[in-house]
Amino acid sequence: MKNLWNDAEAKQHQGYLAERVYSSRLLGANPDLVLHGGGNTSVKGAWRDIFGDDIETLYVKGSGSDLISIEAKDFAPVRMDALLKLSRLDKLSDLDMARELKLATQDPNAPPPSVEAILHALIPHRFVDHTHADAIVAITNTMGTNTATGEARIREIYGDEVVVLPYVMPGFDLAKLCAEVFPKQANARTIGMVLMNHGIFSFGDTAKQSYDRMIELVGRAEAYLEQHAPLTPLADNKTDADWLALAELRKKVSAAAGFPMLLHTCSNAAALAFARHPDVAAIAQRGPATPDHVIRTKRVPMPGRDVGAYTYAYRAYFETHSRSAKTPLTMLDPAPRVILDAELGLVTAGRSARDTTIAADIYLHTMDIILRSEALGGYQALRESDLFDMEYWELEQAKLKKAGAPKAYAGEIAMVTGAASGIGKACVQSFLNRGAAVVAVDINPAVESMYRNREDYLGITADLTSLQHIKRIIEQTLRRYGGLDMLVLNAGIFPGGKKIAALSDEEWRKVMAVNLDSNLAIMRETHPLLKNAPRYGRVVVNGSKNVPAPGPGAVAYSAAKAALTQAARVAALEWGGDGIRVNVVHPNAVFDTGIWTQEVLAQRAAHYGMTVDDYKRNNVLREEVTSKDVAELIAEMCGPLFAKITGAQLPIDGGNERVI
Repeated sequence: MKNLWNDAEAKQHQGYLAERVYSSRLLGANPDLVLHGGGNTSVKGAWRDIFGDDIETLYVKGSGSDLISIEAKDFAPVRMDALLKLSRLDKLSDLDMARELKLATQDPNAPPPSVEAILHALIPHRFVDHTHADAIVAITNTMGTNTATGEARIREIYGDEVVVLPYVMPGFDLAKLCAEVFPKQANARTIGMVLMNHGIFSFGDTAKQSYDRMIELVGRAEAYLEQHAPLTPLADNKTDADWLALAELRKKVSAAAGFPMLLHTCSNAAALAFARHPDVAAIAQRGPATPDHVIRTKRVPMPGRDVGAYTYAYRAYFETHSRSAKTPLTMLDPAPRVILDAELGLVTAGRSARDTTIAADIYLHTMDIILRSEALGGYQALRESDLFDMEYWELEQAKLKKAGAPKAYAGEIAMVTGAASGIGKACVQSFLNRGAAVVAVDINPAVESMYRNREDYLGITADLTSLQHIKRIIEQTLRRYGGLDMLVLNAGIFPGGKKIAALSDEEWRKVMAVNLDSNLAIMRETHPLLKNAPRYGRVVVNGSKNVPAPGPGAVAYSAAKAALTQAARVAALEWGGDGIRVNVVHPNAVFDTGIWTQEVLAQRAAHYGMTVDDYKRNNVLREEVTSKDVAELIAEMCGPLFAKITGAQLPIDGGNERVI
């Protein structure tokens, strides 16, 4: 476990809260310690009120914050007297606790305090760090004899340097247990606390001391594992997966969930080796590494592709444990979030691309934890009832009730060709705004970096006249998102005006290859994906005003767009039985694209004796048509308002007299 503390960097963070931010980010930077919002930290200080009085305060990580990017504003300042008073109650429901913590928060704009705020207040040290370190969890989750249980191994490693608590649900009950046990076990040598099946705490008088102790404690656990449970080096496992099978699997998972889901596939050596492990059916069904993971991964992964069997088992699990609930519970969707498949590797499901990557990150770490625990004597997670209590925790239920409705295209995938500029680029934004994951394709490499660090965007550089490139696009789409719901055929070229008498065969074929042949090939190759779209596939073709009203000097472009429109009409007839709808838009005079520079616009306007603004609005409605206008129409045509329309052609041109 590498210590990332840097004295020079630390000096730039003056004050206890700034130091708390610095060391918290160091913890968050190590995925072997915390993942995606896991863990929490705190510091005890003072809050100066409006009267100038200093109030003893616990600054604790706010709910929903992530240690890797946490800022001072993400710490909730909670009155210490209120926290200590709450700890002396005999009982306190989670919802009441959450309310009291919010009432005791000094700043009304602060985030809700961590549910472990009372526990942090009880630990008699200024700085407190809490992580779900993989090495610790691998050891605590070990079954064995009385002398080789996880707890026995923890005590073997640390002696009396750590307090050890059995697993208790986070919140008030855990705080009460700590108040009882900590004073009995703690001594002058105590520098940490281990929560069985949960994680580890370290503490100190300074941010550096608490951080150093965390790194030291976890490092000792890692050294123990290297000695007693080294991982076997992996062979370079390879797969010749049928990636189209992902689209079928996604449709089944989505049907089980009751809404569209994305699938993210990881087929690296570790994922394939675990999915092909001879005992995977047993070891993967024992539960998650830590109970809070159940929110992201559900209790167990799905082995193979039998979604029906998985959902049946989940319903039985809910029926069994919901009977003992204090209040009536509504079952969450029974669809799997983690799938282990010998051919595909690790597949994760989620309503958003971020959900799928979080579940994948968590389970990749879980695989190592399971294998380490197996090597120590056997992996053992918490009891099924404990995991159910976490999955249906009233605080989590309250969060779900408060969550707003998902965006229109949440869980769906849109592919846009010609996406690096103009209408295509605007389409990307329109679909992202509606919650879709977007695959953007263009021959311009700039498409790859249009949106950085977004899980819901995949930019691919490709030549769409190459069938090999199209197949690569489809494979990348399937591996990243699991299927395709919406296809926008926008890629095309508009060569300089040239009359028929001057048009060469080479120029004609090039326009046809890009504007017609490539689009037909994409439609053909994506048909199996669109056929398996949970809400049925949708295709929108970007045609042209030149289809209903061609002009001289653009025969190749006009003919290609007319042929593409005819192909779309035939596709609407052929694919209607599959529930796929195919429609066409015919834009005209869209000037905010790469073709139209200010110089060209000025020249064309002058040619007609107009100002540039008048030229842009030279239509029946006297309205300028922008790329965004076209993109918004295209995105809406994939939505419910157009659910019963296919084979339609819709002009978007402000009203063109020749078209009308």
